[in-house]
This record gives sequence, structure tokens and C-alpha cells, in this order.
Amino acid sequence: MKIALGIEYDGTEFYGWQAQANLRTVQGCLEAALTAIADEPIKVFCAGRTDAGVHASGQVIHFETQAKRNLRAWTLGANTHLPPTIAVRWVQEVDDVFHARFSAIARRYRYIILNHALRSAIFASRATWFYHPLQIEAMQYAAKYLIGEHDFSSFRSAQCESRTPMRNVQELIVSRRGDFVIIDIQANAFLHHMDRNIVGVLLQIGSGWQEPDWMLQVLHSKDRRVAAETASACGLYLNKVVYPERYPFPANEILLL
Repeated sequence: MKIALGIEYDGTEFYGWQAQANLRTVQGCLEAALTAIADEPIKVFCAGRTDAGVHASGQVIHFETQAKRNLRAWTLGANTHLPPTIAVRWVQEVDDVFHARFSAIARRYRYIILNHALRSAIFASRATWFYHPLQIEAMQYAAKYLIGEHDFSSFRSAQCESRTPMRNVQELIVSRRGDFVIIDIQANAFLHHMDRNIVGVLLQIGSGWQEPDWMLQVLHSKDRRVAAETASACGLYLNKVVYPERYPFPANEILLL
């Protein structure tokens, strides 16, 4: 049988999603917990691999197993074996064609910025601190340039292994909630560091160091060297994965941390 799980995690203490020898990773912890429940080796596949320090409230994984277990065993049992910073939030049996990554039609990330003169201890690993005042209107104006399908070469890392830089950004919203600036980005898929590199450019524009039209110049240059520094991982959350209607998974988006 094939099982899909909704996963939430605080990525602060992990070396990213992907299992690595002798390193603590989200995938490694999940596979160990599910293996204990199934009493057989379990390999999991995720909707989107996250880097070290990146969080998730809407990660989706799947795995296959010969073990016959009540669905509640996969949630309650797995959570018993997982560290407090990883939690299974829902479980569903899925058909044989489902794949957590390849069945997804969109992914949504949320980036949280603490825009205050002084840093926070509580939000030190849960939001990026940016002390310079941000002009939300300028960031909103610049964000519009990225809507639609474009070549995002200027926003991909040197380590990106994607065969094409073409991506379709469906939504890019910048909003303020008190001292927090929230950036929501939804696209059909993301290049490596694409979301954090977009945020880096928006921070330059919001601070007034660059004009909003600079976003268009960066996009058209197709050159990563023209763009801004990559934003910190700690403010980034994989917030939602969108699937076709035949997979009615529960929503598990965060509002604000």
C-alpha cells in the first residue's frame, strides 16, 4: 500500500531534508520512525527538499509498505518515535500513481521577516531579522514583475541541478503585520534557492537601496551575479503543496509564528 503523510517541522537543528550519513536530517528521522512502526525498512519521498534551517508546515511525503497498520498508527506511532521538532499532522492512503513530488502542481513558501530596530531572542531561528525600515509598497510593486512564466536564471544557485530555469510564479504577495513583513510565493516549482534569492532582491528594494524596476533588470539579466545576496534560511517555510483535486489533503498552512 502507498501512504501519504502531512509533515511539520522546525528545521533549525537539522542539516536539511535529505538523508546524509552521520548527519541529523528530517528524512533520516522520519524513515527511522516509520521503519519502527512498519517493522520493515521504509524510504520516504517528499514534495520539496528543504535546506538546513528551513522550516515546513505543509510538507507532504509518501512511502510504500507491506505492513498492515491502522492509519492512526502511522500518525500517533510515528510521532512517538519522532523528536519534538518534527510532527506528522495527517495521514491518507493514496493510489499507486501518486508521488509526493511529481504529482504536485504547485508549491507555496512563506518568508517571515522581523522588521524591527532590535533583534528578537524568541524569533531568532523562526524569522529573519532585518533592522532597516522596509517600504512595503515598493516591494509589492517590484513583486509584480515576477508573476508568470519566466527564465529565473538570476535567482538560481550555482548548485541548482534543474534542467531548465523556466518557472511559473502564480502568486507573490508582500504584506505587513505589525513588525513582521510576510512574503508568500507560489509557483509550479522552484529552483534551488529561488525563493530566498527573490527575497534578497525584495529586501534591497524595500530598504530603498534599489528602485522597484531593478527587479525587472535582474530578471532579464539571467545572471545570478547581478542579483542580491541570498536571504537567510531561518525565515523560510514550505507552507503548502497543491495537488490535483483527486487528492483532497488537509490544509496545514501557518499564519504567523
